[in-house]
Parts: sequence; structure tokens; C-alpha cells
Amino acid sequence: MTSKDLSIFNSLKPFSIGFDDMFDQFENMLGNGALTMQSNYPPYNIRKTGKDNYAIEVALAGFNKKDVEVEFEDNLLTVKTKQVNKSDNNADGEIIHKGISQRQFARSFTIADDVKVNGAELKDGLLTISCERIVPEHKKKKLIEIK
Repeated sequence: MTSKDLSIFNSLKPFSIGFDDMFDQFENMLGNGALTMQSNYPPYNIRKTGKDNYAIEVALAGFNKKDVEVEFEDNLLTVKTKQVNKSDNNADGEIIHKGISQRQFARSFTIADDVKVNGAELKDGLLTISCERIVPEHKKKKLIEIK
């Protein structure tokens, strides 16, 4: 018997219809029951900004928009650095103590099928990615007539 056979998600499958893809995504994220090690850098917030609107806020002190990429492919939103300049010397002088990190990173978020990524803005060291849940007509609440 494998760990996949013992998964809590497999035990839920007999009680649900059409959630196989979602259970498979959770299984991939959780692996053998523990989250895969992911760095806590850069810190981020996920904020609900309206009934069907969300914002992912990523703290990027010391980065500008030329240093960062935001990619969205196959339900995976990834924020990552482009090549970071390793030089500690600049026009303002030599850095004696470096407390503001500018290391390479990649932070990924799994986005649901019905969520659209509308755009991203980097302002005052905070990258904000706006998302909107688009509810299709067939998923909206409706009253079923009883005959």
C-alpha cells in the first residue's frame, strides 16, 4: 500500500463529484503528508478585497520592476527575480552592512480555474497582484422549480 492509497483526499473522493483535479493538486502540494520545504522569503499577504476580488501582496524592499517577473501558466502564478546584480558598489558608495536582502527567489501560488489574474503593480516596495474570481452562469445560485 502506498502513501497515495492512504491519502485523506482519496478517502474523500467517494463523497464528491468532479473534484478529482483539485484533490490531485492538493496531493502534489502536500506530497507524502507534509508541505514541501519552501522559503519564507519574500514575505507575502493574500487579501480578499471584495466579494470575488483578491490581492496577493509581496514585500520586495530594494527591488524595482526591472528586477522582478510575474508569470502565470497552467494555474500557477510565480513571482521571481530576474538576474540580480551582485555588485555592492554603486554611485552612492560602498555598502558596509547589507541588511536588505536582494537574493534570488521564486514564490509560487496555485490559482483556481475560475480566478483571473488582472495585473500587477510594484509601488513603495510592495508588489500587488490583483485577481478576480469569475463565476460562470452555471455555478451561480439558482432556484430549482419543483414540479
